[in-house]
Amino acid sequence: MTDPANPSVSDSPDAIPPRYCIGIDLGTTNCVVAFVDTESDQRSVEVFSVAQWVDVDTIESRSTLPSFHYTLTETETAAAEAAKANRGLAEFLIDPPNVRVGQYARAAGTSQPGRLIASAKSWLSHEGVDRTADLLPWHGDADVERRSPMAASAAYLGHLRAAWDDVFPEHPMAEQDVVVTLPASFDEVARELTVAAAGKAGLPRIQLIEEPQAAFYAWLDRHGDDWTQRVRVGQLILVCDIGGGTTDLTLIRVRPADSRAQSSNELLEDAGQTDPAPGDPAAGAVQFHRVAVGKHLILGGDNLDLAIAKAVEAKLDEPLPARRWQQLIADARRVKELMLSPDRPAETTVHLAGEGSSLIGDSLSLTVTAAEIDRVILEGFFPDVELESTVLSGQSGFQELGLPYAADPAITKHLAEFLRMHRTTGIDEGGGDSDRVDLVLFNGGVLRSSSIQSRVLGCLAAWFAGEQEDWKPEALQSPRLDLAVAQGAAYYARVRRGEGVRIAANLARTYFMQISQTPPRAVCVIPADAQPGQSYRIDSLPMELRVGVPVSFPLWASSTRLADRVGEVVAIDEKEMTPLPPIHTALQNRKKRDQSTMKIVIETQLSEIGTIGVYCVEDTAAEERSRPTSGRARRWKLEFDIRATLETDREAHHGGGEASGIVDEDTLLACQQEINAVFGSATEKPSKLVKRLQSSLEISRANWPPVLLRGIWESLMAVEPARRRSPAHESRWLNLLGYSLRPGYGVAVDDWRTAQTWRLLFGKIAHDDAQTRAETLILWRRIAGGLTAGQQSQLSSVLRKTLVGGAGSSTRIEAAETREGWRLVGSLEHLSVDEKRLWTRAALAQLERKKLRPLYPVLLWVIGRLATRIPTYGPLNLVIGSSQATGFLTRILASPALQTSAQEKSSESGLSEQIDKAAALALTQIARRCHDRFRDVDEDTRERVLRELRIIQAPAHFLRLVEEGGQFDHEEQAAIFGESLPLGIELR
Repeated sequence: MTDPANPSVSDSPDAIPPRYCIGIDLGTTNCVVAFVDTESDQRSVEVFSVAQWVDVDTIESRSTLPSFHYTLTETETAAAEAAKANRGLAEFLIDPPNVRVGQYARAAGTSQPGRLIASAKSWLSHEGVDRTADLLPWHGDADVERRSPMAASAAYLGHLRAAWDDVFPEHPMAEQDVVVTLPASFDEVARELTVAAAGKAGLPRIQLIEEPQAAFYAWLDRHGDDWTQRVRVGQLILVCDIGGGTTDLTLIRVRPADSRAQSSNELLEDAGQTDPAPGDPAAGAVQFHRVAVGKHLILGGDNLDLAIAKAVEAKLDEPLPARRWQQLIADARRVKELMLSPDRPAETTVHLAGEGSSLIGDSLSLTVTAAEIDRVILEGFFPDVELESTVLSGQSGFQELGLPYAADPAITKHLAEFLRMHRTTGIDEGGGDSDRVDLVLFNGGVLRSSSIQSRVLGCLAAWFAGEQEDWKPEALQSPRLDLAVAQGAAYYARVRRGEGVRIAANLARTYFMQISQTPPRAVCVIPADAQPGQSYRIDSLPMELRVGVPVSFPLWASSTRLADRVGEVVAIDEKEMTPLPPIHTALQNRKKRDQSTMKIVIETQLSEIGTIGVYCVEDTAAEERSRPTSGRARRWKLEFDIRATLETDREAHHGGGEASGIVDEDTLLACQQEINAVFGSATEKPSKLVKRLQSSLEISRANWPPVLLRGIWESLMAVEPARRRSPAHESRWLNLLGYSLRPGYGVAVDDWRTAQTWRLLFGKIAHDDAQTRAETLILWRRIAGGLTAGQQSQLSSVLRKTLVGGAGSSTRIEAAETREGWRLVGSLEHLSVDEKRLWTRAALAQLERKKLRPLYPVLLWVIGRLATRIPTYGPLNLVIGSSQATGFLTRILASPALQTSAQEKSSESGLSEQIDKAAALALTQIARRCHDRFRDVDEDTRERVLRELRIIQAPAHFLRLVEEGGQFDHEEQAAIFGESLPLGIELR
């Protein structure tokens, strides 16, 4: 988490303020830099022209830097190097020789989409992937080096910094006051990663401002002479910001300048005065109070591109293959921007070049009209709707790009929902405040279209006009919507110095920390009216925590519960509250082995740059009452778990594991006693332990809830040294440890438990016998979902030597160790795509050896897991591509496993039945429709799979999954996992 204190240079009273105030719009589609020269008499906001490659050998300066990252082909790289040598072209050192960002990247990516990173900002806010992992381009070419969303964002910022420093070498950007913009709806992890991207780009000191605020600051700057005549007290202003990747909605109330909120220290518009004297020009002026922010919507220009591409594709006889579809999306972006421009043509042509030897013959040209584009955009995204319209839930129809787009594309519906929820927020009863939108400030490239603006204004008029039939809100005009955010950010940098008009921008969302699961309750830790720099202490609920063991703090945010105060305990309502990634840690004392109990309180802080700080602080007053202490209170900073949005520790919010059964201390103590009796005695047999536990608990092992299982894990870890007593002790200990921690996630701080297990056991087994080795493999398989990619890769390397390393290495088909080794391979979903391909081919090679027939069920299970279209816990960027999956299906269908004669089957009915069941599951996993043309197999292959599934009498549900898509049920998930899952925990 970012330190709360991260001031710019000008924040120090003794420092000479930097000359330039810089605003950076780090946009989904374009980046813009604006600045104010504070030594200029005018002190006006200017737009910086960014030097960039516009062709392989040409550099030009443009007002925008397109947010695209392109990896050159070998031919392009050679041409670029030759041009550089022959013409002496300067090149920004921040860009590697084979990488381009900006205009050329965008243009080249149209024909080479597999080499292009786009929409990195949307990926930065994607909760379902590890945003620090190298996963972009999402469907990139094999020779393209992947980058994380954070690294791609850093590349754009780095280029902007290098371009600035080239023009202003005496005033490098890193030493100026820099403000970077982000969506108001960004979650805390996305904010943290934006700061990290800036640091990686050589900008260690930045301020953050939300884009709708920046857009409004730009309007204030443009109307510095007359803005007081354009607004009046009581009005409600809507900032509607629809950019390339997101829709951001913000409400601002106009209030008298001398109004005061009890919990805030808001500033007046003239240099921060707090009490204007009578007759002072500030007296009677107005203030702007941001009172509401919409929820995060990945819904913007990218969605319009996809919709236009779908409409164009509908004119063809059949769907386009994946790569040509990418080309079509890139050209659809051009069509959208052309048709949203004021001087658009009546029609345009979409052109798709052919591929390979059919470069000319396979090329396509289709005409689309402005009227067609209007129907796609206006009716699809901006329909006329009622104020009471509800937003559809579920899954977006657009799956190809891997982003979690809003399920309902109707932006006007989202606007209606936002206004129903917030138009009375912060209203001053009796003070004349409006409950309807009076003024609208449009921002973002999508809203350049006058027809879209008219549609939004028309909806607002229909919702709020009432008896005033000719009423509609006034639009606050901006000459360049694509530049406004950066201009407003530069103006805000001046405001931070005490110049200009300041918006009283509270958080507009309240933060809570969950304190109980049954019933689900949370305590308010940061109120909605918090101001940057404010700190809070929640000492109304003193806590006791054990040092040296993990603690979890699930966090929630709400944009509707804006009146809750710090320390108030409320019931968790998921209709009003949104889960954030949890923060958790194991508090460590100076004495590593110390597991004493400590009284603590929670302290929180909203930093100057808008990030959240959460701290566990020793309650010295309570400690002093119980026993004398000395010295200052110890503090532990709690970190947001950025990986937790991938790992199911995020389930701590919903209690999937916890809610399936809470156990009391007596039950846990009974388990501990049984475990101690076996591992603390030389007479009790380890093989009887499970029966003893079932008898003591009076619950069968299959029904042990996750909380009880994790308690058993803790008891087993406490007696860990006793596993070395004998092979029998170690085998039983390993078996029950893996069973109690499976599937490695689902209960709070499971990532800590799996890390502890790995640290204790990997490469450290005490008894080298077949049973112990097999139990070790079973343990790793059971908890694989909680292991990191690096840990899984280590296991893969070890298994490769055992299973495919030498001649006849897998011929011991009766050995449990061999079977369990293969099953572990199939569970390693964090392996790279290349590793998965290698293992799948190795398993297929074994499947084609008839003498290994008893191993077929295991091999088919492994192939199904490795080549699945939708992984059980792994990220989608590690799914094997559709073309390779098609080839794997062809080999399975032709293998001896499915080409056995009826006579052979009758002679081995039990084994044949196992093989058919395993084949049905594997075929379904690999051919299941997921409505993503990059992952879905072709229709011919799908039909062949369906025929085979009917022959082997697969369940009807499997056929529906292949034909239509959908989810596996709980029993089917257990079959995929390889055994029963703990109650309440589902594979995702």
